[in-house]
Amino acid sequence: MSSVGIGQRPTTRRQRAVKSLWIGIWLVYLSAPVSDLLHGGHSTGVRFLGWLGLVAFVAWYWALVFRTGRGETTRLVAGSLAVLAAQSTVLALTLGREWLVLFVYVSTASGAALPTRMARWAIVATSALMTTVALAVPGGHSYLAGLLVPALLGGAAMAGVRQLVRTTIELREARATVAQLAANEERLRLARDLHDLLGHSLSLITLKSELAGRMLPAHPEKAALQVADIEQVSRQALVDVREAVSGYRRPRLAGELAGAKVALTAAGITADLPTTATPTDIAEEAESALAWALREAVTNVVRHSGARRCTVEVLSRQTLEGPVLELSVEDDGTGEGSGGTPGNGLTGLTERLEKTGGSLEAGRTRQGFRLVARVPANPSPPSSDVGSGP
Repeated sequence: MSSVGIGQRPTTRRQRAVKSLWIGIWLVYLSAPVSDLLHGGHSTGVRFLGWLGLVAFVAWYWALVFRTGRGETTRLVAGSLAVLAAQSTVLALTLGREWLVLFVYVSTASGAALPTRMARWAIVATSALMTTVALAVPGGHSYLAGLLVPALLGGAAMAGVRQLVRTTIELREARATVAQLAANEERLRLARDLHDLLGHSLSLITLKSELAGRMLPAHPEKAALQVADIEQVSRQALVDVREAVSGYRRPRLAGELAGAKVALTAAGITADLPTTATPTDIAEEAESALAWALREAVTNVVRHSGARRCTVEVLSRQTLEGPVLELSVEDDGTGEGSGGTPGNGLTGLTERLEKTGGSLEAGRTRQGFRLVARVPANPSPPSSDVGSGP
């Protein structure tokens, strides 16, 4: 990740720079205390102490917000916020109403650094303390209206954004866990199916091999029969394994639709996919060709299109050549990866679809790129030619 969210620790140089810049931008609102120090008519000693207090406040605030997410205890964060609140109180009471803006930073830091439940109370307490100090400072009540709302809203906004970032991270972790569990379940299913396919056959081959070995010296004819049975069983086991592997390798349209939604969502592309069940009145080869077309199209959208939205439709249509099942994938991207001269992926899809009697259309549109794959529906077995009468 090139950027880091609120409540996350920066781990790279770029993330540190981005977070430092983000924190530094909001320090512009300290112009009021700076102006007071420069033009407030304070003595040299007061100015020196004011600059010292302002630098200490900014350094403490910066360290607290920047290091948020590094595993500090809640007690340490609360103590740091108490120090910031105490600094704000002393500076506002001694130097004047212009320094009340420091409480806004205390409220914002509370929302950024504390857990959500504690942040709510800390924001309210900081606002209440600011109100009390404002009423005690000459002319402070005139600043109160302009600072109380930013203190409340700023702190609440930071707390909400931090919670949103945490929820997003938890969602990504949960999605990765689900994907891992699904992969583990698929491996277990494959192991279970292969055991069911080969367990009996291999046991039978082992048994017959032992029988053939015992019969070979005295009864070679019977041993030859056992060897013939071993050959038959092994050939049948090979056929079963090939069928099983072919079934695992053949993609299904429903599975590819689910995978397409995950891939598009992970790439930050809004996915508009059909929610109804896919039609089942097509041959397995035709469904497999459509599934391959969907996989190739979604891969191109994710890698090359730069799209923000992708729409997938699966429709049954009636044409002059008979009923067909049509898959269309359309995006609003501007990338060149899908357009122009057909690449190996589209060429391979065209060949695969033509073998099933289907077709492929792909090209740019006004909004982006569109791929349409068609395969015949309701396949009927070929009928033998019947000769006509003389």
